[in-house]
Amino acid sequence: MTMFNSLVKEPKRKTGARFIDCDIHNEVPSNEVLKQYLPLRWRNYMDMVGLRSYHGFTNNIPYPKGNPGGTRTDSWPPNGQIPGSDLNFMREQLLDPLNLECGILNCLYRVGEQLNDEYGAALARAVNDWQIAEWLDKEPRLRASIVIPYENAELSVEEINRVAGHPGFVQVLIMPRTREPMGRRKYWKIYEVAESHGLPIAVHFGGLGGNATTSSGFPSYYIEDHTNMAQAFQCQVISMVCEGVFERFPNLRTVMLEGGFAWVPSLMWRLDKHWKRLREEVPFLTRKPSEYIRGHMRFTTQPMEEPPVSEYLLQVIRHLGSDEMLMFATDYPHWDYDAPDLTFPPKFPEALKQKIFYDNARSFYRLSDKEDRDDAN
Repeated sequence: MTMFNSLVKEPKRKTGARFIDCDIHNEVPSNEVLKQYLPLRWRNYMDMVGLRSYHGFTNNIPYPKGNPGGTRTDSWPPNGQIPGSDLNFMREQLLDPLNLECGILNCLYRVGEQLNDEYGAALARAVNDWQIAEWLDKEPRLRASIVIPYENAELSVEEINRVAGHPGFVQVLIMPRTREPMGRRKYWKIYEVAESHGLPIAVHFGGLGGNATTSSGFPSYYIEDHTNMAQAFQCQVISMVCEGVFERFPNLRTVMLEGGFAWVPSLMWRLDKHWKRLREEVPFLTRKPSEYIRGHMRFTTQPMEEPPVSEYLLQVIRHLGSDEMLMFATDYPHWDYDAPDLTFPPKFPEALKQKIFYDNARSFYRLSDKEDRDDAN
């Protein structure tokens, strides 16, 4: 909803304010840094081949050639590294000013898009080891997503099992533009092992799986691609529900990051209507689609929906049918960062704010309350 202006000058929040930020982006500073966590074979491979994704843009990603990753100009650290790569600067710009009790890191390094599955798995191991060494072990307020080569379930399972025991990892990260709909059997082993470790599946905006976000091919403009990404999320929600993922994995939790949420009520209504007419096609679904969505899925606030009348936002949330489905996110350090002071319109119910800012994420991620930790110590 808001672009932040020099967060480094932002005053600390009131003592009573409590926040969990469900979408913070830490960035690998350079390939040279990541090579420190790669075996020699894959360091040489990186030098020779680089990154090769499923899309046809050989030398770059098909996004505007502005700041890397769509970041804010004022998020560049003093050391000259790319935004999101410097922990101390993140503390100064985000963790301390917002008085965050916890922040969830989602590293968007292009692990899951690699044509070479073994290379993708090596990159995943390197990125996760880098996250442990440079972020989780240095900052107790941070948690992170396990990055995986998600187009290869077997290699993904190996990586999840390898690092799931680290207390800093709280979910498994997948992009919505996968090679196939996420409800397909090729991804089921990922869901099985995530469920066994009590880890949610996080689906984050982006990805380059070779498929367009439209049903008719690639659009002309970035504004189309950026807006159309909500369709990718909708397709994945439909696929996971209709393929019976939550019947097979009844304890699996999912969170949709940075995909919006105003479309969720109408999607649930439409799915429920068609399920009543076509339920013989999917006899393994024992509940209405909307019940699976409310029971297993959560959505983050960034990008916050901004209707012309503030009351409409409350109507959308009421139509979700649960005040537990939304969790706060800033999307730091990206250009469309949402500051908590300006996320919601004036006169937004304080009790609902508290749920979205803190309570819902604490419950979803099964985080210990800060006060409980202090008492334990």
